[in-house]
Amino acid sequence: MAHSIPTRKALHLDVCSNDDVGFHARGTLLNEVHLQHNAVPELTWSELDLGALLFGKRLRAPLIIGAMSGGTEEAGAMNATLAEIAEELGLGFALGSQKAMSKDAALTTSFAVRLHAPTTLLLANVGAVYAHELGAERTRSLAHQVGADAINLHLNPAMELVQGRGDRDFRGVLDTLRDVHCAACPVIAKETGSGIGHAAAVALKAHGVMHVDVSGAGGTSWTAVESKLAAHLGDEDSEMVGETFRDWGIPTAASIVHAARAGFQTIIATGGIQTGLDVARALSLGAHAASIARPVLLAYRAGGAAAARRYLQRTVRELQTAMLLTSSRDVSALRACPKVLGAELLLWTGR
Repeated sequence: MAHSIPTRKALHLDVCSNDDVGFHARGTLLNEVHLQHNAVPELTWSELDLGALLFGKRLRAPLIIGAMSGGTEEAGAMNATLAEIAEELGLGFALGSQKAMSKDAALTTSFAVRLHAPTTLLLANVGAVYAHELGAERTRSLAHQVGADAINLHLNPAMELVQGRGDRDFRGVLDTLRDVHCAACPVIAKETGSGIGHAAAVALKAHGVMHVDVSGAGGTSWTAVESKLAAHLGDEDSEMVGETFRDWGIPTAASIVHAARAGFQTIIATGGIQTGLDVARALSLGAHAASIARPVLLAYRAGGAAAARRYLQRTVRELQTAMLLTSSRDVSALRACPKVLGAELLLWTGR
């Protein structure tokens, strides 16, 4: 039995909140990034500058509330609340896939967060395969409708292949990424939990992609999410395929290194970012900002806006702590701070 897009989105939220959907045998490898402690940092807390400029918007900290959902009443309320928190704290905010609103205009309100976050960096979101079907103009219109500053075109072949009726044709995606991009609608090539390796980074760069969200392995396994949904639908074969590929992907830390070597203008680190120390480690590898989704969802569902706000504030404080302990006055200094990389990460990155 097939489910409507809003029903699938509601199930995604429930599965991500309640089920075991993490990687089992593969981590982010951010734990293999050892920032070197400086016992004489010669800084004071008030000197630290966490500011970051992304897509023309100044963030008070290089942190984005990651793409989660839309298209349902609950998702709309959550998006509005989290966008307000992003505005309050000076963070970015990313919408979930807007495919639902493209098919049913009545669902647009669940993505309409600009009234709640008038100055926030806002990222739209459309699947790259679906964008290829829509064409450049219609895809850009989805970003314009919500007043977004840029658009995530998400790459999710592993996730789609687990679905019984998912996409099977991924041709033309690179050209679509190039064609949708324009000055008024910058495109971010965003993976969905399986990471970006050397070959993908080179191909993206060759097609003019300037901005990537690596969304590496080690956080939420979207093949596991789809496996759980397949079980709900009674699709045993898809359930088993999803379990087989639960740990598929390139770890987040390795993905950041590959993206940094390719020389992208903007690198967003997503995939298993849990703490401000994780953010600091990601930035030290070359990321310009980090994005967190599931931990924010879990905090929000456990304690509402107050819990989500506390979690994000604590994450920023942890980032500040890492900056002072490495004598990094600002994000640029943190990106260049001394570090030691572990053996497994070096194997993944070839150095």
